[in-house]
Amino acid sequence: MRAFFLFFTLFLVSPCFLLAQTEVDERAVISFDKGLGFFAPDSTFGLNLRFRMQNRIGMTTVSSTDLSPESFEANVRRLRLRFDGFLGTKFTYYLQLSFSRGDQDWDVSQFPGVLRDAMIFYTFNERFYIGFGQGKLPGNRQRVVSSGQQQFVDRSLVNALFNIDRDFGLMFYHMHNLGIFDYNLKGAISSGEGRNIMNTDDGLAYTARIELLPLGRFENDGDFSEGDLEGESSPKISIGATYSINHKAKRHAGQRGYVLPEQVDIRSVFFDFVFKYSGWAVQGEYASREVPLQPWLSPTEANQLYIFTGKGLNSQLSYVFPGYVELAARHTWVIPHEEINAWEPVTHIYTIGATKYYYKHRNKIQLNLSYNDRNTSFSSEANNWLLTFQIELGI
Repeated sequence: MRAFFLFFTLFLVSPCFLLAQTEVDERAVISFDKGLGFFAPDSTFGLNLRFRMQNRIGMTTVSSTDLSPESFEANVRRLRLRFDGFLGTKFTYYLQLSFSRGDQDWDVSQFPGVLRDAMIFYTFNERFYIGFGQGKLPGNRQRVVSSGQQQFVDRSLVNALFNIDRDFGLMFYHMHNLGIFDYNLKGAISSGEGRNIMNTDDGLAYTARIELLPLGRFENDGDFSEGDLEGESSPKISIGATYSINHKAKRHAGQRGYVLPEQVDIRSVFFDFVFKYSGWAVQGEYASREVPLQPWLSPTEANQLYIFTGKGLNSQLSYVFPGYVELAARHTWVIPHEEINAWEPVTHIYTIGATKYYYKHRNKIQLNLSYNDRNTSFSSEANNWLLTFQIELGI
């Protein structure tokens, strides 16, 4: 009875909080069916504690024909601790910490970036809220989808190369509908320097995104969870587009990467969609990045600092069988701009994956096999296979 009373009270005082049933890295998740919950007797304060770990082993072959191992991977890919909560009826927050080395951006920044997210949200009404702090920008869909909601062991190469990731700033979120036609408007004004930065300059990043849901909203925020684990009873589709400009960017991937010799404006464009129905899920993304002329590039020097410019396409198809067993396939295609194709090849990656879900995305076992096809003159052994096994456990 006590748990029911707390749930009912929270529902009355803050109806907008319970819209977030799936973990979406654009807002706090306050739900009694996730993690460990602690609430004040008068329900003016709430804290939800969760963790997620991904333990992984993998092997990369020497080439497409020589299947002997070239390298092995055996590590804790991610270890996250996340706190979500609310203060009164208007303020929510979430804090996310990372503890594995590969999750801290250590190798690039030479700094243990434990802090991933620290966001405070103010809710004006059930349709409009703003966020202030360090968190994910409203960029491409696959990046905004939490790593705990992925149907493959990792996001695609398109996301790895082009995403605009996290930043510190002010973010805006508006949800509305015209009849059964729903839409979301999102935007951000941020520092443009990325996460865990001590000092910034007068250059800012501006991001705008729109999402159209012509067939209504997905069950349990399924448009930000890969695979149709909810088994949509009617077709659902979401179409998104993002434009972002990082003015006076210092780092080679905008909010990420190593420091450039001089500042430059970086423009990023994303288009994406997701379709789900009766266990089937299809999603796709297009990404591109453009910059003015990179003056530090020299075709006579092999080891150059440069910004990866070009475009990429990613598509995924999956079906969830009874018993929450899923088979999925993915094709990723990256085309570098001609000014950097002396260093970067045209790449195709073909991946098939099998996943057994035990408690939807929170507990699962995954096996992925990828074939990397690189059209390059760098090496005759450029193509290879990658086999990865991962167990994810979380609350």
